[in-house]
Amino acid sequence: MSLLSAQGDSEVMAEINITPFTDVLLVLLIIFMILAALSAPPGFEKQLGKSSNAPTTQNQQQHNIQIMVNSKGAIFVDGQKATAQTIYAVLAADIRKRGKKHIALIADAKAPYGIIIRILDAARAAGTDDVGFVTS
Repeated sequence: MSLLSAQGDSEVMAEINITPFTDVLLVLLIIFMILAALSAPPGFEKQLGKSSNAPTTQNQQQHNIQIMVNSKGAIFVDGQKATAQTIYAVLAADIRKRGKKHIALIADAKAPYGIIIRILDAARAAGTDDVGFVTS
């Protein structure tokens, strides 16, 4: 089908109508946006597993600094209770005494997120970045 110009010439107009093509692309874009939102869960919703009582060797326990955080936010460094304010001094003294060691962080899934961040900050301030989260 050819279109004639308004002047009545027998000249053919060679313009492409891209409106239907644009409509199809926009519909596909909307479909892909909806599918992407449904397939990926929003935010940080990772649930940590239950802590297991797996046997660790005595050598591993000597080289690790174990920090446990319960669901109420209580902090225990190698079995000794610490608070969010004293964790900086406790970790600095422990690393100064034992050297740069691996820190094993065992936290309850319902532990306050701010406490975990404070522990990571205290470890960095004490001079170590070797922190691992222990899960089952």
